[in-house]
Amino acid sequence: MSQQQFSSSLLEDAIHQFAKLPGIGRKTALRLVLHLLKESEEEVENFGNSIIRLRKEIVYCKICHNISDSDICDICSNLSRDKSVVCVVENIKDVITIENTQQFRGLYHVLGGIISPMDGVGPKDLEIDSLVQRVENDGIKEVILALSTTMEGDTTNFYLYRKLEPFHVKITTLARGVSIGDELEYADEITLGRSIQNRIEFSQTFNK
Repeated sequence: MSQQQFSSSLLEDAIHQFAKLPGIGRKTALRLVLHLLKESEEEVENFGNSIIRLRKEIVYCKICHNISDSDICDICSNLSRDKSVVCVVENIKDVITIENTQQFRGLYHVLGGIISPMDGVGPKDLEIDSLVQRVENDGIKEVILALSTTMEGDTTNFYLYRKLEPFHVKITTLARGVSIGDELEYADEITLGRSIQNRIEFSQTFNK
């Protein structure tokens, strides 16, 4: 089927750019572009500038690697958070997901992925060394391994367990309210919240 042609190259280019976004096909891209054309010029400029500023000005927290407006994110700098507990997650979306449960008051550590040899991702590609340094130097008493319950997630969990075991820190993982094979971001807030509250020692998951 031939690609739809438009009377304006500007319209076509805008649709093409929106269609690059995950989950956005050309029909949805067309609706979004036509919606923007109905908005005031000021609104569209604000929309565009917010995206440009996001890309140019966003930084990553030097402590946990979460997105931030400054070198240290609001979570790490929040004096009311429990700095002795660190929750290890795969990506920034997982931080947002867990925060939405309102059941966790510790800190985070964003790995930036999980170990996946099939995708060419090894331990050196992730923020593992900085996690080890935090456990060694920052008075952390518990590390919660909150990675997706996939084969890659479990492999990463075990690797982290072996790396952190010499420091005699408590290492826990989410209770299996999150089903095997589930991505963390798709767990509902109540289930995830309970899985955090009822977390178990990681060593208890062996041979099960």
